Amino acid sequence: MDFNVKKLASDAGVFFNRAVQFTEEKLGQAEKTELDAHLENLIARADCTKNWTEKIFRQTEILLQPNPSARIEEFFYEKLDKKIPLRTTNGELLGQYMLDAARDFGPGTPYGSTLIIVGDYQRRLGGAEREFLQTSAINFLTPLRNFLEGDWRTISKEKRLLENRRLDLDVCKARLKKAKLAEAKAAAAPDFQETRPRNYVLSASASALWSEEVDKAEHELRVAQTEFDRQAEVTRLLLEGISSTHVNHLRCLHEFVEAQAVYYAQCHKHMQDLQKELRSANGDTVPNAFTMSPSTSAVSAGPSGLSSGPPAGASPPPRPPVSPSGLERSTLKIEEVQPPATGTRKAKVLYDYDAHDTSELSLMADELITVYTVPGMDPDWLMGERGNKKGKVPVTYLELLS
Repeated sequence: MDFNVKKLASDAGVFFNRAVQFTEEKLGQAEKTELDAHLENLIARADCTKNWTEKIFRQTEILLQPNPSARIEEFFYEKLDKKIPLRTTNGELLGQYMLDAARDFGPGTPYGSTLIIVGDYQRRLGGAEREFLQTSAINFLTPLRNFLEGDWRTISKEKRLLENRRLDLDVCKARLKKAKLAEAKAAAAPDFQETRPRNYVLSASASALWSEEVDKAEHELRVAQTEFDRQAEVTRLLLEGISSTHVNHLRCLHEFVEAQAVYYAQCHKHMQDLQKELRSANGDTVPNAFTMSPSTSAVSAGPSGLSSGPPAGASPPPRPPVSPSGLERSTLKIEEVQPPATGTRKAKVLYDYDAHDTSELSLMADELITVYTVPGMDPDWLMGERGNKKGKVPVTYLELLS
């Protein structure tokens, strides 16, 4: 190994001078060369891009793979440049468990045959999830990772080099300033009253030496200024490339959204097909969550606080039919109906509703009313009160509260 002591000493001296200059700048004891406003804006924009890209990348990783152990395993496989083994998705695993359970329970039994149907669709959902994860990793995560591990490392290296060139430039400026002060002091006229000729000769020699030192410092300053300007131009060109990075990430973001839309559309289709198949297989003999009426869902969601109203833009459900049974076969006199001593509840109105006759109560979305049941009334309807007004209201338009 070629060990150059002079180069090592020179590098150590440069590092020491930079450290001293940096410390004095922080203490306000030295002047600092400021970058031009355009370059400062480019650096701030690049730092902002790096920070948010890193956050988006990490959170997307968590979204696609919530298991931290699996993420660590995938990280090591990537660093070792090995192919990541295929991992069974949760949907596929659940579907396989259901199929195995159906074989034990008997595929000819109602429960076993339903497990086979649901298990098959769970495996389809798991396959759609696997395809979504692979597409998102290739089209969205990989470009973000390439920027953070490639382009940004190059930009960071050039930024550090620019900072070093700036420190060297300021060191040369400080050295030239000190040399000029010393030259001016040495060139001042000596006092000959009590001065020997030898002292005059020494003063003239010192003036010449400082003049040489000034020339040397000016030359070093010109070299440092040239290197600083060249490095500033290189860094500026790299930072201006951030705009193309934004364009590339925008395209990748569109592809990620498209992959999400395809995935959720597949899931929705699979679930609709599963609902139809279960209805055709079970008929009306087996109650299940798919065949529950919207009114049941609204009633059950109310007390638990899990329902927060309809999604934005949702259309109101159809008006439930009124069956001529019980109390409603006879003339229902609304003014004679009295609320029970117990059993009244508050309800939040989900949609606007216009009364069809005098026995019904018109509703406005988001208002609160009091509701209760009346013996013999159709189960799809409740008796509602708002102030001094009362009337029948459809359950599907309400969210029952505690």
